[in-house]
Amino acid sequence: MCGVHSSPPFNAPAARRLRAALGMAPGHVAYGLRAQYGLVVAPETVMAWERGEISPSSAELTALAGVLWCAPAELLAEAITLREHRIARGLAADELARRIGLDTSSYQKMEDTGRWKGNERQSAALATVLGLTLAQFVTATGKHEELAELLRSAVTTRWQAYVKPLGKLLPIPKHHLESVLERLHGEYQSRMVATLSWGGGQGEAGSGDAGREFLAEIVDRFWNLAGGAA
Repeated sequence: MCGVHSSPPFNAPAARRLRAALGMAPGHVAYGLRAQYGLVVAPETVMAWERGEISPSSAELTALAGVLWCAPAELLAEAITLREHRIARGLAADELARRIGLDTSSYQKMEDTGRWKGNERQSAALATVLGLTLAQFVTATGKHEELAELLRSAVTTRWQAYVKPLGKLLPIPKHHLESVLERLHGEYQSRMVATLSWGGGQGEAGSGDAGREFLAEIVDRFWNLAGGAA
């Protein structure tokens, strides 16, 4: 769960490399943060950022990107949460909320809790504005476990019944989702028949480690069939 005060995943080596490429000392960076953005940051703090001892706040990271003439995303490790993806795009929460059709307080609550509750149109807009792949969208919105369980049911029962719930979960065209689910269902039904014909007991969709492996494989295969783009 992402807390409102947590720091983004800062890429310390990148910050040092970008500063050095500009021929700047930590003191120059500190001066730029104060002169351009009104942030009082000591040169020692800049050095601590670059050593990975502490991380800048969201406001400090955005200002640091401005001083170093780079995009905020260049100062971040791989983004995972909604907040991290938003910061990587250099967007304020109110701007993102406006662009996806939500009021700021509603969006902020979803970001803080890590639980996305937007509708299909808002989900599609979120994925587009933040440039999320389907896998990134599911992880950032806290829907991974729900997706896995829906896919398990889709491949082990009637896949048609899961087009609508999965369509609400993912920003993916209905016709494409239907095609992917039909193929995924067919593949796993064929494997299940082969497994049972060899005396495989309850098959691959059991419990415990085997069940978890089965779920992970379904999700991986789903991404391969669905494609990465949201």
